[in-house]
Amino acid sequence: MTSIEALLQAQPDPPPKRRRWRRVLIIATLVVLVPLVAAVALVLQRQHVYDSNIKRVQQVFPEESTRPAKVIGAAQNWLVIGSDRRPGEGGFQRSDTIMIAHIPADRKHVYLIGIPRDSYVTIPGHGKDKINAAYAYGGPKLLIKTVETLTKVRIDHFAALDFNGFITMSKALGGVDVYVARDVYDSANKVTWKQGTVHLDGERALLFVRQRYGLPEGDFDRIKRQQAFLQAMAKKAISKGTLTNPFALDEFLQSLTKSITVDSGVSIGTLRDLALEMRDLRGDDMLATTIPVAGTGMVNGASIVRLDTKEATALSTAVRNDTLDDYFADQGGLNETSLVQ
Repeated sequence: MTSIEALLQAQPDPPPKRRRWRRVLIIATLVVLVPLVAAVALVLQRQHVYDSNIKRVQQVFPEESTRPAKVIGAAQNWLVIGSDRRPGEGGFQRSDTIMIAHIPADRKHVYLIGIPRDSYVTIPGHGKDKINAAYAYGGPKLLIKTVETLTKVRIDHFAALDFNGFITMSKALGGVDVYVARDVYDSANKVTWKQGTVHLDGERALLFVRQRYGLPEGDFDRIKRQQAFLQAMAKKAISKGTLTNPFALDEFLQSLTKSITVDSGVSIGTLRDLALEMRDLRGDDMLATTIPVAGTGMVNGASIVRLDTKEATALSTAVRNDTLDDYFADQGGLNETSLVQ
């Protein structure tokens, strides 16, 4: 027998009290770890479900040689559209909502830049027309090319939201609140929105974001309404009441992922990582504006919006340089989404 073996044999067994505490420690560890492992497994399983809900479209980006340079640093630009159908369902249609969502490198804000759907622009291969016609002519790829040609801003990702998703998402959140500045009558749907706080839930949410007739500034007020609704929904989604309620959070994420279509480069991991990077954001950190316009007019009997080329160029430059904080501090121009028509 070696001296080491003899020494080990000479060690007394742990006293009963110490053995009992060791067992308690093991059991306590299991009590903590087993639910944690189960929770992680649940999250991973739900990620697979969310990922399978999302629809993706292939080859949405133009030829690389024709595209603007990438934005400085880690900033991202998403082209976000809203329409009655998801891309590919019964062919492409005109997009009702067009926004560039700029996410700065520091992840301290999200900027929503609305582009009026009647903006009279050059659509590559189709001459001058309203910008929402680009989607009808050539789907996401032509719309992205049109926006990049117009703004010289490179689009990193594409996301389309089915307007019916507004119904399910608002229901999942228990509705959201916006403040209406004055009584407004929607003659198309025969709905009156009274001055004050309006609760938007289900069909009412869809009616609110889609109203165009009866608004003092038409499509410009419509853009502000949609931005206000998205801001209110973001506030509710990241509120403690939603984040700490797994059932409510799951219902919202199910509704969201079933309602969006993205480019093929967006995975659930892409969205998860971006969400983690922006985990400190609050609803008030989502800021909104509209691309500068010079006025409205008529072309071939149709109402159009003329963009202010000089001011729009300055805004686009700030997006490319990731300096929107400085731009708005100097120029102003943010939409007041806490008070809409």
